[in-house]
Amino acid sequence: MMIGLFCFALAVLASPFRSKLRLEAENAVLRHQLIVLRRRRRGRVRLTNLDRWFFVQLYRRFPAILKVLTIIRPETLVRWHRAGFRCYWRWKSRPRGGRPPVETELRTLIRQMSVENPLWGAPRIHGELLKLGFEVAQSSVAKYMVKRRVPPSQGWRTFLHNHAPDVAAMDLFVVPTVSFDLLYAFVIVRLDRRDLVWINVTAHPTAEWVARQITEAFPWSEAPRYMIRDRDCIYGAVVTRRLRAMGIRDKPVAPASPWQNGFVERLIGSIRRECVDHIIVLGEMNLRRVLKSYADYYNGIRTHRSLNKDAPVSRPVQRTGVISSRAILGGLHHHYARV
Repeated sequence: MMIGLFCFALAVLASPFRSKLRLEAENAVLRHQLIVLRRRRRGRVRLTNLDRWFFVQLYRRFPAILKVLTIIRPETLVRWHRAGFRCYWRWKSRPRGGRPPVETELRTLIRQMSVENPLWGAPRIHGELLKLGFEVAQSSVAKYMVKRRVPPSQGWRTFLHNHAPDVAAMDLFVVPTVSFDLLYAFVIVRLDRRDLVWINVTAHPTAEWVARQITEAFPWSEAPRYMIRDRDCIYGAVVTRRLRAMGIRDKPVAPASPWQNGFVERLIGSIRRECVDHIIVLGEMNLRRVLKSYADYYNGIRTHRSLNKDAPVSRPVQRTGVISSRAILGGLHHHYARV
């Protein structure tokens, strides 16, 4: 009781130093709190939205009214004020006509086009969208495109895909016979469709023989522009002159770097794993016949993961007919087709 009287005395002494408007605001808050308490029947005090609005408006102009609030906590009033501020600016920022919002599906499509085609600008993507039936402004396309900090450029996958048709690779590998003699198989593969262009066998490889194989593998109008090879001494001056005469640029890999000629190395690995490791070679003619049969299977039937499960010579999709099986290499592999 004494503490309450002491606080009242201090308030009376400090009242001359307060502004008249502030005192009126505090009196209005006190009177309104009394009205709310008289309105209460039982239980907690129930405040209406009008009551909240009244307290918030006074708090905006006279923050000192927090000292005379008793039926609500000061942090509650501050929370109401912030909520009202958010509602006001949400109302202030409401759409007032103009362009309709761009749909999420269209924004995703714009971003996809921008990522997949780094050389395309907003006009190019806008033209494609118009052809797809989307009515959108070019400025909206520019807004939702991927922002790049460096000039647009193609990726390595695109670069290699565009140059692969002009590149071929060649190599030799050894196959033992039943009498433990060594035969040499020569292969040439194109990097574009992984097709096995040429395969032949000899017991005595020479530079002249390799040069003749290159000539027979490529007619003059079908020669690649680049030929990748290792630094085997078998590729002598005769081979390099033949390549130059056919308009093919010789590209030897670095010493002891077979990974730089990975396409033909993978091909040789497939030939070993899927063919010669499972047969006993009787002689040169026998190996040539076996490799020729495998080359036909490899080019026209065998599916490749790098070609989206297609063969180098694309196989049509068969949806009707009875499935039949044909043995290849004596049953080492099979070809399934509909007839």
